[in-house]
Amino acid sequence: MDFAFTEEQQMLHQAAAEFCKSDVEPVALKLENTREFPWDLTKRMSEMGFMGLVVPQEYGGVGADYLAYLMVEGELAKTSISLSMTLGAQNSLVGLPIINFATEAQKKKFLPPLAAGEKLGCFALTEPGAGSDPAGMRTTAIRKGDKWVINGTKIYITNGSVAKIAIVWARTGTKPDGKAQITAFLVDRDESPFKTGTIEHKMGVHASPTTELVFEDCEVPADAVLGKEGDGFRVALLTLNTGRLSVATQCLGLAQGAYERAKKFASEREQFGSKIADFQAISFKLADMITEINAARGLVWQAVWLKEQFGLNDPRFISMAAQAKLFASEMAERVTSSAVQIHGGYGYMTEYRVEEFFRAARLMTIVEGTSEIQRLTISRWEMKG
Repeated sequence: MDFAFTEEQQMLHQAAAEFCKSDVEPVALKLENTREFPWDLTKRMSEMGFMGLVVPQEYGGVGADYLAYLMVEGELAKTSISLSMTLGAQNSLVGLPIINFATEAQKKKFLPPLAAGEKLGCFALTEPGAGSDPAGMRTTAIRKGDKWVINGTKIYITNGSVAKIAIVWARTGTKPDGKAQITAFLVDRDESPFKTGTIEHKMGVHASPTTELVFEDCEVPADAVLGKEGDGFRVALLTLNTGRLSVATQCLGLAQGAYERAKKFASEREQFGSKIADFQAISFKLADMITEINAARGLVWQAVWLKEQFGLNDPRFISMAAQAKLFASEMAERVTSSAVQIHGGYGYMTEYRVEEFFRAARLMTIVEGTSEIQRLTISRWEMKG
C-alpha cells in the first residue's frame, strides 16, 4: 500500500489547515455555545471548493479522490466537529450516492448546486421505529400517475433544518418474500416542500443541526427515484460503507485536536516545581493517546486503499471500513477522556475545549451505525471469508 500523498492532496490539506487556523478556530467555541449554524463558514468552504470535493469537475466540483476529501474533513474536525459534519453530509452522504446511482439528468440537476454550496443536502433514512433496522421503515411512497407521494417522519437528520436537497428512503411495496420494498428518492425542497419538525437538543456538536423531517403528501416527480425502484437498501448500505470512513476520519481529527491541546497544556502546566509532562503518569498517557490515534489512522488508510483497489462491494473493504469506524470511534472516546483528565479541573471548563471534544466523541460510536452494528458487520463478513 502506497500512502505517498499527491500534490493535490497536500494542497487541499494545507488549504484546510490554514482555513481552520484563520477562520474557524477564532469562532468555534462561540458557535458551540450559541448553537448557531455556521453559514458564513459554510459559504467560505463552498468558495474553496470543499462542499464539492468528491463531485466530478464536469458537474462543478473539484473531482478530488476520496482520500483528499477525508484529509480535509479530518483537518476540519480538529477544530470544529460541527463544521466537519456539514462537510461530510454534503460530500459523503449526499454527493457520493448521487454520483454512484443517479441518472445523467439527475446528476446535472443536483450536483452543481451541491458542489457550489448553493443548496445543502441531507440523508433521510432513520425513523423513530427504524434506526439500525431499516426494514422497520414506515415512511411510504405511493405512485400516483406521474408522481410519487411520500408520507412519513424521519429523525436525527444532520442538516435537516437547513437542507434543500434530501435523499429520502420510503417503502414502495412488498417483495414476493414478504419483505418491504425500499426505494430511495431525490427530493428538492423548493419543488417538493417538506417540513422541519423537532430540532433536537443534543449533548454536543451544537453547531450542526439534528432535526426531524415530516413528509405530508409530499409529491415528487416519477423520475425522482435514485437508482432503481426497490434498490433503496443497496443505495443506503453502499453509501454507509463509505460514510463509515468519513466518521472514522472525523474521529481521527477530534482525537488529534484533543491530543494536541493536552500535550500543549502538559508542557506548560507546572505542579510540584515541574512541568506535568515530565511526570510519567502524564507522559505515558500522552504516549498511549498518540499510539491509538495512529493505529486508527492505519485502519482508515487501509480501508481507503481497499476501496480504491477493489470497489465498494468488496467484502474486504466492507469489513475494514467497519473496523476503522469501530476502532476510531471508541479510540476517540478514550483519547478525549484522557485529554480532559490531563487538564484536570481546567478540562471540565469550556474555555479549553477538551470537554467539547469529549462530548463530540460520544456521538461517534452511535452515528452511521453503532459500535454493535459495526461488530455485527465485521463478524458476518469475516465468517464468509
